[in-house]
Amino acid sequence: MSVLRSGSPHRPARSLASVAGVLLAVLSLLLGLPGTAGAAATRYAPEPSHPGQDWAGSQIARHEGTAAGTAPPASSLAASVEGVDVSSHNGNVAWSTLWNSGVRFAYVKATESTGYTNPYFAQQYNGSYNAGMIRGAYHFATPNTSSGAAQATYFVNHGGGWSKDGRTLPGALDMEYNPYGSTCYGLSAAGLVNWMKDWFATYKARTGRDAVIYTSTSWWKQCTGNSAAFGSVNPLWIPRYGSSAGELPAGWGFHTIWQYTSSGPTVGDHNRFNGALDRLRALANG
Repeated sequence: MSVLRSGSPHRPARSLASVAGVLLAVLSLLLGLPGTAGAAATRYAPEPSHPGQDWAGSQIARHEGTAAGTAPPASSLAASVEGVDVSSHNGNVAWSTLWNSGVRFAYVKATESTGYTNPYFAQQYNGSYNAGMIRGAYHFATPNTSSGAAQATYFVNHGGGWSKDGRTLPGALDMEYNPYGSTCYGLSAAGLVNWMKDWFATYKARTGRDAVIYTSTSWWKQCTGNSAAFGSVNPLWIPRYGSSAGELPAGWGFHTIWQYTSSGPTVGDHNRFNGALDRLRALANG
């Protein structure tokens, strides 16, 4: 048993100083570890506030403009199917009106990030199905708020799943201009590509399907460096409000769906599937 001698009054202070020095050294080592730096690099932004400008195409008209007219020229209508896409900003949708006008498919916003679900999702997703349409769900991506895997999982768990019933399209990932801040979400081109790879891989692992990607050529060039990483696997849903789908992003030789207007009848956003109805059914069946 050690005894403090009266002639050694400063030994405890020196011992405390030594312990403090060791602790500081250990802390310095920990702060210098790669894992610590990585943790700082993966801090995410807060959940979006959802100001009502967060649906497929909400930022396309704002950044890229629109062309006059609400329908493509008649010569482009051969072997195509009319569709719409909707989100909470549409409220309760008149599906019978759309069906009677010739609309045969719909994409419905289900989720955004990992904290938002469309409050009208049931009326829109089930309502379009009950009207006779082929329908699917989409996720509005915010890559700066959480990982691709986390957002894909949230999407699947909140309406973005898939079933081989002949009436359910594969889920879609909406990648467009950030309505809340920097255009490319503060990520590098490589960072965005890797985030999407994570999202698509997780979605496929959960559903068995390769998801559709919604994106514009201008945004894609600016934010991914015109990556060709997805064109051979993920069907392209492209927004362009004019007389044609225009130039496609790298990697895609053709588009699958064209969002040709944001001001069409009943709901605004109207689309054309690039093929006949049997091909749309084939996409649904996988």
